[in-house]
Amino acid sequence: MVLNRLALACLWLALVIFAFGFAPPSNPQTLVLIKSLSLGQWQDINPVIIALFNLMGIWPMTYAAMLLGDRQGRKFPAWPFVAGSFFLGAFALLPYLVFWPPTAPTDPAPSNLGSSKLTKFWRSPWLGRVLFLLAIACVSGAVFRGDWADYGQQLQTNQFIAVMSSDFLCLTLAFPLVLAQELKHQKASPSLLLVLGSTVPLFGALAYLSIRPNFVVKDQIS
Repeated sequence: MVLNRLALACLWLALVIFAFGFAPPSNPQTLVLIKSLSLGQWQDINPVIIALFNLMGIWPMTYAAMLLGDRQGRKFPAWPFVAGSFFLGAFALLPYLVFWPPTAPTDPAPSNLGSSKLTKFWRSPWLGRVLFLLAIACVSGAVFRGDWADYGQQLQTNQFIAVMSSDFLCLTLAFPLVLAQELKHQKASPSLLLVLGSTVPLFGALAYLSIRPNFVVKDQIS
């Protein structure tokens, strides 16, 4: 898992370097745009931007479902980083994943405290299914109503759009590495279909959450 951690560190470093060194200049209307997106005031906003913004809310939910409720081999909790990812995306989440130590044979066995209702919520396949449907709705709006030429132009000229898009890409690239860690905890051998499916942006991750077994969590404190 050393290579996984190195890859995640490189992802985080590349994102930071791009955001602060190579991204387009900031737009004076960025705060207004963020406020409008957050409040659902979407009348004059490109549906592609709306979809991307909403998908960046689904990604943290996806990682929360992977990380919360499991402390095997962890030295510190996941929840502060997961909470931060709802506002900062991969900027907040990737550092946790980089220092997320793999379970070693010398790790003490976690105490069997049972599963809390909150843990069951995050580990339920139904959460993945609901998120999958929400993601379909978001992408459908972008595909059928979005102005992709305008999005391409904003990608080159608007710092917020460029960084948010790069953030989405980093979360997509990180998921197969997180999945590999979870499968290692379960001592499961990933199939080729699962490995390839996990690389599909967001939908691969949500498909996995929708079909994974609702296994018993050994430590309820995240």
